[in-house]
Parts: sequence; C-alpha cells; structure tokens
Amino acid sequence: MAEVAFNRLTSGSLMLGTLLALLPCGLPTELSIRMGGVGLAPALAQSTVDEATTIRVYDQVSPAVVAITTSDGGGSGSIIDANGLILTNAHVVGTESVVTVQLSDGRTFEGDVVGYGESRLDLAAVRLRGNPTGLPTVTIAPLNSVRVGQSAFAIGSPFGLQGTLTVGIVSRIDTERNVIQTDAAINPGNSGGPLLNRNGEMIGVNTSIFTTGENGGNVGIGFAIPINEVQPFLASVRSGTASAAVPTGRSNREPTPIALGSTVQGQLDDSSNVLPDGSLYNPYRFEGQAGQTITIDMSSQEIDPYLILIAPDRDDFSVQDDDGGGGLSSRISVQLPFTGEYIILANSLAEGELGNYQLSLSQGAGGQPGGGAASSGAEQIAGELGAGDPTLQDGSYYQEFAFTGQAGQQIRILLESSDFDTYLILIDSAGNRIAENDDASSSTTDAEIIVTLPSTGDYTVIVNSYEAGQQGRFLLTLE
Repeated sequence: MAEVAFNRLTSGSLMLGTLLALLPCGLPTELSIRMGGVGLAPALAQSTVDEATTIRVYDQVSPAVVAITTSDGGGSGSIIDANGLILTNAHVVGTESVVTVQLSDGRTFEGDVVGYGESRLDLAAVRLRGNPTGLPTVTIAPLNSVRVGQSAFAIGSPFGLQGTLTVGIVSRIDTERNVIQTDAAINPGNSGGPLLNRNGEMIGVNTSIFTTGENGGNVGIGFAIPINEVQPFLASVRSGTASAAVPTGRSNREPTPIALGSTVQGQLDDSSNVLPDGSLYNPYRFEGQAGQTITIDMSSQEIDPYLILIAPDRDDFSVQDDDGGGGLSSRISVQLPFTGEYIILANSLAEGELGNYQLSLSQGAGGQPGGGAASSGAEQIAGELGAGDPTLQDGSYYQEFAFTGQAGQQIRILLESSDFDTYLILIDSAGNRIAENDDASSSTTDAEIIVTLPSTGDYTVIVNSYEAGQQGRFLLTLE
C-alpha cells in the first residue's frame, strides 16, 4: 500500500449522521487541506466572518483597548470600568508598581498596579491615576458561551502597533488546562489584550503564543485566559482582596538543540518557561526533512508529561500528545511535512508540576501505546475523545482527521478503544460519504474501514463514538 498520513482538523464544523446528506456543497472551504499527504498538522481554519461584523467589532471595542508601557517592555490591556480599571497580564506589568497607559485617543495616564492573579494565573489589574470618568469599556461575555469554531477577534499592540486587529476562530477549548486556543494572530505586544466574540464581548485575555524564544513571532497557536478565570480575579480586585505580591519572574528559555537518535535528561523547574495555564515547559529544536518520520518520547516518574511539536515558521503545523506513549508517558510519531526547523515543547499536563523527565528523538514510527508494534507503513495517532471536542446533534463527541490519497489506492482505517464504542466515517473533499463502520466484526466494538479510493484528493476521517457522551482514549491507524 502507498503511504498516507493524517492531518488533524482542529475545528469541528462537520454535521454528520442524518445531517451529512444535507450539506449543499460539500465541505466548507476552510477544511480543504492540501498538505501533500504528510504530517499531523492541524487545519487552522480561516474565519468566515463577514466584513461588516469585523468592522463593527473593531469600532465598538478598539477605543477601550490600551497600550501599556513599562521600563523594559509592555503589552496591551482592556478598560473594564469607566473610571479607569485596566485588565492585563501579570507578565506585561512585570515587577513594576507603576506603568504608563496610552488610550486609543492618544491620552496618556500613569497607572498603579493594584492586584495580581494567584497560583501562576497570568492576570494583573491597573488603576489609572487622575480620576478619569466616562471611559469606553469592554463588555465581558456570559460564562460558558465560548464554542470551538466560533469567530475570534484579537485587538492589541503587537510590536508596539497600537490598535491592531487580527481575526480567526476559537481552535480549541482545553477544559483540563483551562485555556482557549485560537489561530487569530497573536504576537508580542498582544499580551493582555482582549479576545472577542462576534458581539464584541471579551471571551478571554490574550496571554501567550507558542514561539521560539525572545524574538519569536506567531506560529498560528495563541492562547487566552478564559473569562471563568477573569471574573473571580476582577471580583477580588474590586473587593480589595486581590494579591499584592509580585509573581515570580517568567523565564524565556531559548530552545536547546537535540540530535536525532539522542536521549536527554531534563527538568521542569523555576527556570522553565510557563504556558498560560501555569504549566512549565522546556523547548528543544531540531532540523527535519520533508517526508521523514520521527518519534518523540517523553517519560517521567515525577510529572505527567505532555508533548507539543511545532514549526517556528509555519502556522499550519502542530501536534500535541498527553498519554500516547502508554501510562502517563507522551509520544508523538509523525511524518514531517517540510524541511526545516522544528520545536519540541517538553511540557507537563498540570499547572506548576516540577520534576525530572527523559526526552528522546528517534527516526521512524514508534509502537502502539503500551509497547505494541505498528504495522509497516502505518500512520498511527493516539488520542482522546471527550470534553472539549465538538458534538453531533445526538450528543456524541467527534474529531476530524484528513489525508491525501490517490485514485485506486486501497487503504485500511482502524479505530480502536477500550473506553468507548467506536464509529468511523470517511468522506471525500466534495462531502460525499465514501464509507462508514460501527463494528469491524461481531466480536468487537472497534471500527474498521477498508476501501479503494475513487479519486485523487483530500479525504476526511471522522472519529466518533457510537453513543452520546461516550469518551476515552483511542488509537487511529491508517495504512
């Protein structure tokens, strides 16, 4: 069989089951991925929001977004009340008790830092001096109103360019790590500014990006602190109970080179970098070749490892894994889509975990979770279906993966899980259902599709549970 490989689609936008037949023109254009059939890259969908909405959101909110300047940097912030309470990131104000705040109309104020988030929560509040009144404000969205796939707008001062707007979607809601992931371009200087919905309401505070060090820019994966964290913090600021203690400094460790075929011992500690959920990570870099299959393993007896693989110059590639190596170990096995530099983030699943780990980078595909061997030429993804994933109308969770195939090519797709009853659907780029399966045989609840592809092009695999609410780990194999 010719080799094919998956691309993970991170935006859940297909309506399946009985709705699949109702799609008038096949897949939405934002899901048409052409990656040459290599890699596990997420499809970072372009927002389909209309121009009038974009203009309205910017006109409505930009007057309430400010630029914050400190002695060694700065960022953005949102005016929360008309008397000059500013919400921003703790890392934007740093260790300074007084910062300079510039409004969109050009007025400049000094501002006192009046509170910090606790437990590594990257939030801070600034109160403007001079008793201003009647300032424009940002409205906060209702709790639990954010959905994967909805339009997202970021306003801030990237690279000092105040009042810059970028548009994307909510790519992922990580309920376990309590962050919102977006593909709206977020760069240095956006930190502390608002992430907004199409009504101009704040759904999160932009806080960080996956980048490659001090001078790194956006690589298509930005994070925001959700409003369910923001609201309690603002309540503590207004009641005078917010922490006045300056948070410990956040490191900006540059990526360490790691050679193919090597194993390194590392440690997550106070010198490690910090993600917005408070989890620590150390970055590593290596040079990869297009078409090369590599495996990254991370194990530890002291932390719950979490692996992320990104490319510093590409916004269409990222892979993440929690327990794909079996037990709590993480594993990423992927065919690289291009020649160039890649960045590995050795991360922990939970906030503030400290401890030693082992990280290895090898050539070739790794085995199945738990030590089983994958068949020759197979592409495998170990994942988890559940909270944070989109659902169909029947309440069942699903994830989408894509690959590029050739006319006449025979493929086998296997979906295995010991946690839930699996269901598979294969569709082509025009939205036609090619095949689907519930149980591979009467003796298993694993799903299997064996099919000869009718044409050359992009195909989408739907990983689904047979019943509503079922969730758990799965292993998806394409060969």
